[in-house]
Amino acid sequence: MTGEATSLVVDGGNNVNEVDLIARLWDQARFARLPWDAPAELKELVEDIDNPKRVYAIHRASRRHNFQNLVQRFIVQLRDGCGSDYCSTPTCFTCRVRVAGKAGARKYNTTSCRTLATYLATLDNPEDKICPRLRFPKGPPAALGSLVFVSNPRAPSRDERSIPTSPSRLSPAATRGVSPKSSVGPTPSKSPSGRNSSADGSAVRDDPLPGSTGSCTSDRESPRGPGFSVIEEPTSKDYRSFTANVFSTVALKMLEWLTPASVEEMSRKAADLQASRTSNRTTVPKDTDTSGPGSSLPQSKALQGEAAKKGEVEVATNTTSDKERLAKEDQNSKEEHHRGLSSPVSRPGTQRRNSNAKLRTAAGPKPKQQQLSINPESIVDDGISAILKPPRPNAGAADKASRGLKTATPALTRPISQLSSAGYFDEVKLETMPPPRTVESKPKVGRSQMDGPRGSDSGSPKESTTASRASSSRSCTNNSVDAGEDSEGDESSLFPQALSRLNAEVVDFICDVVQEDRTAENHMLEPPTITRFHNKSVRQGKPLKRKVHHPGPQRTPNLRLEWKLFVEQTLFYILSDPHRAILSFTERGQIYDSQTLWYCMLRMTRIAPKLVFHSLWMASASLFAPPESLRSLRSPTTKVFPDRETSLSNLQAGRLISICLHSLIAAAPLVATKQELYDMSRIRAHGLSLSGGGSVADQPISLCLQYEDCFTDELALRLARRVFSAIITRRYYDQINETNFSTDEKAADVLTPLFSQLDFLNMDAVSYILPFSYRERAIHEARVPILLLDWARTVMLNEWNGSPEIPADGPLGGALALIDAMYKKRHELLLGDAQFRAEYFAERLDTALMPVSWLSHSSNRRKLHLLDFPYLFNSSMLVSYFRAINFSRMSRAYEQATSLHENVHLIAQRLVLDTHHRSVLADGLATASAKVLSLDIRRDSVIEDAFNQLWRRQERELLKPLKVHLTGEEGFDSGGVQQEFFRMAIAEALDPDYGAFLVDGRTRMTWFVPGSMEPVWKFELVGLLVSLAVYNGLTLPVTFPKALYRKLLGEPVTELHHIADGWPELYDGLTTLLEWDERKGTVEDIFARTYEFSVSVYGQVVTREMKPPSHPDSNKWPQFPPTAGQAASQPSPHVNNPAEDTTEVVTSANRNSYVSDYIRYLTDVSVRPQYEAFARGFRACLHPKSLDLLNSSLLQSLVEGVQEIDISELKRYAKYVGWDANHRTVRDFWSVVKKYDDEMKRKLLEFVTASDRIPVGGIKNMMFILQKNGVEEDEKGRLPSSYTCYGTLLLPEYRDKEVLRERLDTALKNTQGFGFA
Repeated sequence: MTGEATSLVVDGGNNVNEVDLIARLWDQARFARLPWDAPAELKELVEDIDNPKRVYAIHRASRRHNFQNLVQRFIVQLRDGCGSDYCSTPTCFTCRVRVAGKAGARKYNTTSCRTLATYLATLDNPEDKICPRLRFPKGPPAALGSLVFVSNPRAPSRDERSIPTSPSRLSPAATRGVSPKSSVGPTPSKSPSGRNSSADGSAVRDDPLPGSTGSCTSDRESPRGPGFSVIEEPTSKDYRSFTANVFSTVALKMLEWLTPASVEEMSRKAADLQASRTSNRTTVPKDTDTSGPGSSLPQSKALQGEAAKKGEVEVATNTTSDKERLAKEDQNSKEEHHRGLSSPVSRPGTQRRNSNAKLRTAAGPKPKQQQLSINPESIVDDGISAILKPPRPNAGAADKASRGLKTATPALTRPISQLSSAGYFDEVKLETMPPPRTVESKPKVGRSQMDGPRGSDSGSPKESTTASRASSSRSCTNNSVDAGEDSEGDESSLFPQALSRLNAEVVDFICDVVQEDRTAENHMLEPPTITRFHNKSVRQGKPLKRKVHHPGPQRTPNLRLEWKLFVEQTLFYILSDPHRAILSFTERGQIYDSQTLWYCMLRMTRIAPKLVFHSLWMASASLFAPPESLRSLRSPTTKVFPDRETSLSNLQAGRLISICLHSLIAAAPLVATKQELYDMSRIRAHGLSLSGGGSVADQPISLCLQYEDCFTDELALRLARRVFSAIITRRYYDQINETNFSTDEKAADVLTPLFSQLDFLNMDAVSYILPFSYRERAIHEARVPILLLDWARTVMLNEWNGSPEIPADGPLGGALALIDAMYKKRHELLLGDAQFRAEYFAERLDTALMPVSWLSHSSNRRKLHLLDFPYLFNSSMLVSYFRAINFSRMSRAYEQATSLHENVHLIAQRLVLDTHHRSVLADGLATASAKVLSLDIRRDSVIEDAFNQLWRRQERELLKPLKVHLTGEEGFDSGGVQQEFFRMAIAEALDPDYGAFLVDGRTRMTWFVPGSMEPVWKFELVGLLVSLAVYNGLTLPVTFPKALYRKLLGEPVTELHHIADGWPELYDGLTTLLEWDERKGTVEDIFARTYEFSVSVYGQVVTREMKPPSHPDSNKWPQFPPTAGQAASQPSPHVNNPAEDTTEVVTSANRNSYVSDYIRYLTDVSVRPQYEAFARGFRACLHPKSLDLLNSSLLQSLVEGVQEIDISELKRYAKYVGWDANHRTVRDFWSVVKKYDDEMKRKLLEFVTASDRIPVGGIKNMMFILQKNGVEEDEKGRLPSSYTCYGTLLLPEYRDKEVLRERLDTALKNTQGFGFA
């Protein structure tokens, strides 16, 4: 809500000013006060609230009032439109008519219009959906057309014959909440259930409103009704229609009937009907005796006319005697305890806080003003509190007159203050709301008087309530309205109270009180109640306890209600204020540790989840306020940002975000094990509510439904959407700051406070507020990051529209930003890659078209693509996307070559050329027009033929489908020949005898020779071979360290664990160096290492002193000359080795930098020319953007496949042709194969599939078929054979297992070559 003056539009010509509305709400709302039995420690934290917008009862009432206004405006917009020829609001009927043109637009019926209006009013920022040209009709609302006001046909009572009833005495509240087909007659009959019922059988209340101020009658006497009934006209209804049965209920109709304009119109009709009834009655004598009980105050027509001229409305309050009132309140208290306070009760006595105030109307009509937001977020005073502060206690008559609240004439016949009191605060049935009364108010007690007695028991509400009752009783007994005697007492003069801040101990106390009193909100979160489960903190003193002595029944008529109101007011007052919320969960300048903050939110969300989520939602609005540095940039005349928005620093914003996110985490059900957290996260990552028969994870249905209740809570989702949106907004502010203020120091990210709480690897530096057991802390370390990911995924799934392109801002972009930040810190958060998966997206995206369109997508600040975040998808899907991109490029190259080939053929036919010239033209264009990349390879010179045929090939040629022909063999290449070619080519290229690569004898890891004498173009061709294999979907029999794949993907190789798989012995030695305890000896004495990097190449040891990265010579490494002539003209690299005792010694001070520099020289400096050439060849066939889909492990699997072969898994996915799995020969085959060692398993796999590696994705992604190949009859026998292109093993039926073992071993150990079977 902006700071400008706002107004509430009620109908076409009447506005209710916001200040006027809040003033009347302040006058009627029941104020929360600290109960008398609160501990002394709590009284020190109590403060008064002098801002009406911070009073929870006023806030709740104004939100409901504004919601009714929005419903009314949307109904008019949907049903009638604005009438403008240029309307562009989609939901406006005028716009629909304009867009439809001659076709015409059909009006919504009453049910559809009501349903849509209610939906639009509940959206975020609903004011944006209202047509700016909308004007209210002058006539009555259409919803009232179905309501009929019928006078009750009965004779008037004696009291009615003696007292005239004028229209001004009629309460519109009598009709405001009357449901259809219900009678509000003055003489209801008793129903069998004991409740009063009307003539048509509808139940009505026969008990007065608690605390209502009617005439001085006994509480046991039933109040008189208005003497008429409101009936809904019967309409035809299709009872088989789902819409008619759901959206035509009275509950939804009341939303339309109770809009301000509808209430105004019903009040007018009721007044007219009552006036017509009164005209037929006898008038009251001038001297009416009003001393008896049950009589009303006299009111002459002359006084009414005079008051109307002055524009004054006087309200008279009369109460019963003290004893009757206390007895009634005690009975009400018992009834409230019996039904668990399902609906709050009105403030005892309901005396108005300013019972002498004269409400004067303005002289002229008020100008139309901006509409009040349905969700007022501003907590600024706006001058309202100054108007509503109690006046000085000893003010004179002149001062009283000057201090009267001057407000606009209410649009409703019944003042909004009374409407709010009965309808908004106490949830009382609307047909029982009290009629309007008038009385002049007296000044309230000042602030200084109020603060005095608060520290003692005399400051409790007991004396003030008693004084108010006694004064009211005297006024009723004396039959006069005297301001001096009708004293309201101390309670009406006191401000509402709330705690100024919270802490863990206070949260425990107030939650215990609410749970003991059983006054918590009804909710669906599990578990419904939480008791203390932490150990008593050493820093805490004695736990807070309520006072045990009872002061007597007259002092606290309903203590449970007082505590409920005070706790609600406290939670709203603190959590809706960002600064108070941050202060409450901060100690010694640091925000609470994660588990303590989660525990506090857990307890509060189990007593008032709606209030907690809504209050934090209000506080999170301050996250969108720009920092002070940006406010200073704007021009004084611009209005980019509202002036009074609360600005937060990044540190404060980060802490508030952490508080909000921990409240969302606390809403989730408590689980006992980490496995339950992981399983539920996997279920919800698939977009499922239930486990789906155990296909994803096996968890009980009850737990799945509890999760569903949590993650579908509307208020929690609304808070999550706003918090995630704020993350992006704060980062935009940081970018603007960096652009306008160029500073070397970068501002801390808004998520830094959250991650500092979740850095579980460094929890020794965290100060715990509450002590928890080790088991609880272990569960919490898994709970927080997992549930954060679950909430982010939930918002993403709710906001996603099915397109792979997503907005970069808003809730979806913010949720993705949080997931991305958590992925970068996944090691500190103890998360694995599997926890970030969101299979829901992969299951709904096109596997072939989506990755291809991603290549042309350019992400910016407005649009992102889901494939920009590949960790959301599992490995198999990423491989599918990667291969879809390669296949698309291959298909495009094939189509272009086909088109060129056809064009060349047509040109050759049309040109007048002889046969010789046609042949020359065809030969010249043969390579360019070829549909495939064809290689003719000889087995005795594989690498030479490959290099000669691949050298200087253009990219368009390399992208064509590959076909390999082995010279002298008849095999047709359907994949198997390609696999054989790459196996032979890579084995020859990586042979250490060639001097280009080194192969570790123990790990079989392959690495570049530092300073190799082989020319760099050979390394480029080796990289090209690897690129061709990956591009065509083949794996290679090679083992590279993971450091190579990290470098190919542009990832840094700086950590010690990056070289663990390639150089395990070096890894162990450097780890020992870093972890060495010098109490066992100094580093220089034990390890005796110098700051050098040494490597043995070609029998020579080359050593160089390692330089830091900033040194100009840090990237230089000597290269061996490729020829003997060059070797003679330049010195050998080992000649320039540094002399002994000239380099620095590795000590405890520099061992960390030594390890970092050693890794850099090993993986970068010493092999830079060779690696760069290899990388150029590797990228020749692969789109650079497609590599962003892969991580180092996945790329390694694509190149090398999976080396571990599980025979049981192979048997599970094997297929059979000619027999089944129960055949004797098949059983013998698996029995023999199961006993093979790793080498024989690889030979078997290579014999059947031409590769000894399992492709990425596992055995399920490969073909392994056992096909029957006849029966062995000859004693010499037949050996097994295979179709490598189709993964088929041709196995004859042998007579026993031993023969099968012998024949299979022979085939596997002596296989070579291809032919036609």
